[in-house]
Amino acid sequence: MSALAGECRIGGRGVPGGGEAFQAIDPRSGAPLAPVYRDASGAQLADACAHAAAAAEPYAAMAAAQRARFLRAIGERLLAIGEPLVARVMAETALPRPRVEGERARTIGQLQLFAALLDEGSWVDARIDTAQPARQPQPKPDLRRMLFPLGPVAVFGASNFPLAYSVAGGDTASALAAGCPVVVKAHPAHPGSSELVAQVIDAAAEQCGVPAGAFALVHGRVHAVGAQLVQHPALTAVGFTGSPQGGRALFDLCALRPTPIPVFAEMGSANPVFVLPEALAQRGAAVAAALAASSMLAVGQMCTSPGIALCLDGAPAALFVAALQAQFAGAPAGTMVHPSIADGHARAVAEVRGLAGVQPLAQGPDGGTGAVARPQLFEASAAALLQQPRLRHEIFGPAMLAVRCRHREELLAIARALDGHLTATVHGTAADLRAFADLLAILRQKAGRLICNGVPTGVEVCAAMQHGGPYPASTDARSTSVGTAAILRWVRPVCFQDVPQELLPPELHDGNPRGIWRIVDGALGRH
Repeated sequence: MSALAGECRIGGRGVPGGGEAFQAIDPRSGAPLAPVYRDASGAQLADACAHAAAAAEPYAAMAAAQRARFLRAIGERLLAIGEPLVARVMAETALPRPRVEGERARTIGQLQLFAALLDEGSWVDARIDTAQPARQPQPKPDLRRMLFPLGPVAVFGASNFPLAYSVAGGDTASALAAGCPVVVKAHPAHPGSSELVAQVIDAAAEQCGVPAGAFALVHGRVHAVGAQLVQHPALTAVGFTGSPQGGRALFDLCALRPTPIPVFAEMGSANPVFVLPEALAQRGAAVAAALAASSMLAVGQMCTSPGIALCLDGAPAALFVAALQAQFAGAPAGTMVHPSIADGHARAVAEVRGLAGVQPLAQGPDGGTGAVARPQLFEASAAALLQQPRLRHEIFGPAMLAVRCRHREELLAIARALDGHLTATVHGTAADLRAFADLLAILRQKAGRLICNGVPTGVEVCAAMQHGGPYPASTDARSTSVGTAAILRWVRPVCFQDVPQELLPPELHDGNPRGIWRIVDGALGRH
């Protein structure tokens, strides 16, 4: 594997950027990290998209087994690169070694999961209605339908997950699995980590006979790079993980294109937690400890960190809030992945602190210099939460808002007032859950994942996972950025009417040569 060269990767080779210079920052010290990177120029963005467009047809036409081999090769090479990648991620993000190694394992697992999906093959949702030429009053044609890749897509790396949501992460893995070339816009917080992973993908592409244009990496510290990228006419979709402001800006740009394209933006959420009366009385302190640990996990830099805890007022609620207060007051400060992320956390904390009806309850001890964030616990009245939209939105970082409601109707009113979230959690006994069935029905409309008696952090990568929710958690609540269903972002259905067998893909042949599950004349089976 090559050493870091401060380059973009276009057409399977390293290319020095042609725009403004920047460097990664050590979040602990604020010191710049070599080498120097440069934003991709407009010509380089166009070149990356042109390569992707040229690769789109041959890459989509590759056998599923060959694309699966490509994904597995990326995973094998991510593991083989070893310490240089782990060390660089740690240097650029201040994430500890166990977290980085765990995230690398998750990234490899995602690639293997999509490879297995390709090998099995039924994800294409093949549907066949055979012809009935003698039907009256008119004949029925032969109709065959399945999913096909959209074409080149852009993927934006995430600040808080330098591997699992970035260059070879979930969006890239699912898009490559679908048969779409990918142009990745690296996050400027970790350009070196991004370059190393891009080298891995290019090497795997060469090993597996994948067209070089099926993958590209471009750097861009200024917003104009991403804006120019998503407006290139060759692109057919965009995947983004980041702030609501960034996701909405890309969404608006893509809607205004001469040919609009979908933007699948995952923009985080406050992930509300409701603690119901019996559970509050029986195990309030334990719930408080679990929620505090979840909120402060990875310095609160999880898109599923619980940010709002709600309960009905009374003596158990007072003990619950006191337990939260003790947890946050004693928790150490932590280093966030980039100074800009720590600055954003500080601004959000100041915004919330200045709102009417909000009381600071606890602040962790000072953590010293660097991109440091101190844990913060606030309490707000239910009226303030209903009246102040800012309180219903995420504070990205180690912070939580406790809310005690005067009565059941107020709790339900807050649930109805919530915007979209990635998750909603309910702690309750069996009796609680029966008594508050209407709360669960409301929350089902507000979140993509509903959790009982747990914490929202820890997103299992599997077929049943939903990671996305109503706006502003994501721009399309019908999609997920985690799990095998993520492949459905990058495809569209095509129906063939009376097309000869030899011109159809094998998944639609009468003999079902791939042995996949299909719906044939209304019946699901491997026929």
